[in-house]
Amino acid sequence: MNANHWAGTRRRERLGLRLAAVAVAGATVAALAPTAAVAAGAGVPATSGATGAEADRPRPAVDLGPELRALVERGGATAALGESRETGRRTWRGAAGVVDLDSGRAVRAESRFRIGSVTKTFVSTVVLQLADEGRLRLDDPVETYLPGVVPNGGAITLRQLLQHTSGLFDYLEDPRFLYHDEASLRTYLAEGRWTDFRPEELVSVGVGHAPYFEPGQGWHYSNTNYILTGMIIRKVTGRSWQREVERRIVEPLHLDDTTFPNSSARIPGPHAHGYVQLPEGPADVTRINPTVADAAGNGISTTADLDRFHAALFGGKLLTPARLAEMTTAVPAPMIAAHYGLGLIRYDLPCGEVWGHTGGIPGYDTIMLGARDGSRQFALSFNVLEGAETDGTGAAINALLVKAACGPDAAAAAPAAKDRGTGTSLKLLR
Repeated sequence: MNANHWAGTRRRERLGLRLAAVAVAGATVAALAPTAAVAAGAGVPATSGATGAEADRPRPAVDLGPELRALVERGGATAALGESRETGRRTWRGAAGVVDLDSGRAVRAESRFRIGSVTKTFVSTVVLQLADEGRLRLDDPVETYLPGVVPNGGAITLRQLLQHTSGLFDYLEDPRFLYHDEASLRTYLAEGRWTDFRPEELVSVGVGHAPYFEPGQGWHYSNTNYILTGMIIRKVTGRSWQREVERRIVEPLHLDDTTFPNSSARIPGPHAHGYVQLPEGPADVTRINPTVADAAGNGISTTADLDRFHAALFGGKLLTPARLAEMTTAVPAPMIAAHYGLGLIRYDLPCGEVWGHTGGIPGYDTIMLGARDGSRQFALSFNVLEGAETDGTGAAINALLVKAACGPDAAAAAPAAKDRGTGTSLKLLR
């Protein structure tokens, strides 16, 4: 899918977006020529198979400032933030755009934002820690922990929940979580976004639909899987999944700007506003009740905190090597043109593998990716004005992701490679 197709699809489907916005969206990385992408020290990660002097060559500093500005100036975003790290050291941080359209104040690079489905990586990490402690087993059936909650729960394992191979219907694909036209969008803005949901309600919606396939017989992204996972964490520990993420990850790593709220609609601290487009102009959608996303996507963070989390996870500070190997055992995920592990996505780019997750929620899109060996990370957040994208939106995101993932030399080669129709696409999960 090329950038123009991506932008056109977004315009045509905007009124059918999931309200929690943790379903599949179609942003793509522009195609790269494999030879150009790895030329002249373009930042080959250790997982790409590079050896000797090439593997030891320092990665050039990557300045994403021009791409962030292009996303704002030509891509329909009101704000964009980013940070890159190499071997534990910040190599770049920047911001473009405004805090809000009323004041026009410049957004700060350290601003917070909603991370959507990147929340899943935190939740999966907690489950793997619990497995290491012997408090649960990944191949136990869901029925063991939540008897009677899921039809056929005796045939669905916790591993299948984490990897989206359970076949369970995504509750966010139910019509009640979609806005179909201007009237339903206005109803959502006035009433729906304040609705308080219990996880049991969300699961009930999901299991009320026929499954996509028998357990283990396919792959389909389903937020129902992670709502159930959050419920299992509470059953096993006696504490909410939020509290377990806080005590096991947020507090030890000093992720001081990362929170996982209950029903609070506010984003604490400095943050850019998110918007959706109405005929009379942008409508602010920054404040929502995040219980609609729960363990599937209600987190708030910063680019710095996400980079630190990624570095700690892949640097072996949160999981044993054996559990991290399980987490990164990935199956084909055709819906997103990638592979999916246990709460992790693997994108295979011509310059090597990148691992992490992407996500979104109304008004906010997030990317957290990096090298499998933990040597480098990049995190991005952008506030695309939903419903007002241009043909330049996809191209701007493409350019930003290519440069962040593969370095400036690869980014310069991307347009020619795109013309030749070679390479790989990267899709965001929302």
